[in-house]
Amino acid sequence: MPRPVPRRALVTGASGAIGAAICRRLAADGCHVICHAHTRPDEAARLVSELMQAGGSASLCVFDVTDAHAAACALAPVLAEAPIQILVHNAGVHDDAVLAGMTPEQWRRPLEVSLNGFHHVAQPLLLPMIRTRWGRIVSVTSVAGLLGNRGQANYAAAKAGLHAAGKSLALEVASRGITVNAVAPGIIATPMSRVFGPDDIARLVPMGRAGDCREVADLVGFLVSDQAGYITGQVISINGGMI
Repeated sequence: MPRPVPRRALVTGASGAIGAAICRRLAADGCHVICHAHTRPDEAARLVSELMQAGGSASLCVFDVTDAHAAACALAPVLAEAPIQILVHNAGVHDDAVLAGMTPEQWRRPLEVSLNGFHHVAQPLLLPMIRTRWGRIVSVTSVAGLLGNRGQANYAAAKAGLHAAGKSLALEVASRGITVNAVAPGIIATPMSRVFGPDDIARLVPMGRAGDCREVADLVGFLVSDQAGYITGQVISINGGMI
């Protein structure tokens, strides 16, 4: 029998710790993983090589998610090959400051990457995905989008916006076999979370530890699987009991 054609998955922000873990999980599950990067393309290229050496299928796609034209131009040749049926929008940035001292650029940057970036990436993928009558879209957000956080009004607004955008999109595409969900991690062991010491984690996280990137990836892997076909419009927390 011929081998089934692997589903194609685009993971934005693949050069980061969580993005890379998601790429590894999806490649292990048999997807062709399109690893996106912008500021760190060399790290994403090394990830592609790692996935292929492990027997997976992967490719690199480099563009700025904040630039709608650049995103469309980069995705056009990828979509010309075949539809992308799985989108994991993981790209995001911090630019922390209390709101009273936050510059306009600090306010805009997280919104541009997380929220506007979601539109710039998802919009070109949607019609080809709809035509296949199957799709999975997952945004990686944050507990900050649910609880807020001091010094992160910009970041929390961007992530909360993704929650609302995802719920709305879920209603639009539910009849086409496409699910749309968000995964909201708490403190995960990444370079970004090094500001949290053991005492902070003990105080904030009932389970008393930071999460592992692979735990986030496992949740994403389930949500993009056939087994999760009746889960849509949800924000699923993974935070060790913080909320």
